[in-house]
Amino acid sequence: MTRRILVIIGTPLPTTLTHALATAYIERARVGGADVRVIDLAEDPIPGHPTSRDQLRAPRTADDRQLDPEVAAYLGDVQWAEHVALFFPQWWGTYPAALKAFIDRVFLSNAAFRYRERSAISDRLLTGRTARLVMTMDSPRFWNRLVYRNAAETSLTKAILGYCGIRTTGITRFTPVRFSETEARAGWVAKAAQHGATDATASGSRVKEPAPTLA
Repeated sequence: MTRRILVIIGTPLPTTLTHALATAYIERARVGGADVRVIDLAEDPIPGHPTSRDQLRAPRTADDRQLDPEVAAYLGDVQWAEHVALFFPQWWGTYPAALKAFIDRVFLSNAAFRYRERSAISDRLLTGRTARLVMTMDSPRFWNRLVYRNAAETSLTKAILGYCGIRTTGITRFTPVRFSETEARAGWVAKAAQHGATDATASGSRVKEPAPTLA
């Protein structure tokens, strides 16, 4: 069975180490037989800040306010995927605003999760999917853990992906980027490629391809 993988490159800057890592992952995953879609926030439109609560909810019926076409397309990619691979640099202890904007506008209530009436518990609508995080940073691992408290990873795995039902199966941190040599970077790219090969053939829950999102 062909595995459906969505790669999200969460930096607004083009031609970065993050892109090199993601490209190696994508190429190896496709060689491994995966069907891979790519959202590159350095090339693809970054969703604008919401200006109303309606933009934080997916429509339930055709009478509701419909999603912007680009947001609907992104949401469709997330719902289509069985596995999501997030590539991003650590900025200010977390991740770029471009990635946060994407999450705010795409991981919507009624689509990624659903609030329950009179309950603090929500329904996880993306259950059955898995995720991998690949991040670059200058901070030493011990500093990221002790001072930043793994803020980027915790936010993504617990407050966002996990909240919507997506289980993170791997976190890779490449550091320090600023002082890295060519040989080290080549090794990081090779490791990212290995992740692509692994994810292309990984077993797990199957997610049915969803119906088109209202747009």
